[in-house]
Amino acid sequence: MADASLLRLEEVSRIYGDEVKVHALDRVSMSIEAGEFVSIVGPSGSGKSTMLGLLGLLDLPTLGTMWVTGKSVKELGDTERSRLRGEVVGFIFQQFHLIPHLDARRNVETALLYRNLTPAERRRRAMAALDVVGLAPRADHRPVQMSGGEQQRVAIARAIVTEPKLLLADEPTGALDSTNAANVMQIFQDLHSPLRAIAIVTHDPSVAAAAQRRISMKDGRIVADEQLVDAAPTTFGGTLD
Repeated sequence: MADASLLRLEEVSRIYGDEVKVHALDRVSMSIEAGEFVSIVGPSGSGKSTMLGLLGLLDLPTLGTMWVTGKSVKELGDTERSRLRGEVVGFIFQQFHLIPHLDARRNVETALLYRNLTPAERRRRAMAALDVVGLAPRADHRPVQMSGGEQQRVAIARAIVTEPKLLLADEPTGALDSTNAANVMQIFQDLHSPLRAIAIVTHDPSVAAAAQRRISMKDGRIVADEQLVDAAPTTFGGTLD
């Protein structure tokens, strides 16, 4: 099936267990287009994390079909899927996952290590990504020398240095105070472009409201898929649970 969507799920289920089966996702159909800014919300156990794993090509559907840039994921081997993930997806996590003994620049460079680039080109690209998030002057600082908000901005720089078509964020403001959360969400707004889709999993209603589209999940299913108007969060730290 040819598909113009950046990403598409058709009747996708993810089932865990043998004797006792748990339907983490149950017959989910959705698509994400280039240029969309999407939030995925729902209570704990609703399937958000499972959805994120599928969108990021970290996991495969048990049933149904998933296409990424027109390619059927189930027809790809592990190596091909890893290559596609590296080409298409950038990840941002709640807990930053920075390497403690590396400075900011070298943390960002880790995303480029297997791309057949010279050290000088890796350094140039890493510095450009840090500049986008406002941290080029702190490129030589290690994570312990940076605030939580700065560490998350380094993590964002690492995610965008590969120029991904899809930026996935898992509770990106969950470990931050309201000021740093607002700064991070402004960066996401600035990164939003017609060529890149952004999908954020969150419990925070103000973070969800920053998106143009909100997908609500419950019991492994999508229960609402809404286009939002005038999305402009002003305060952070609430919950959608």
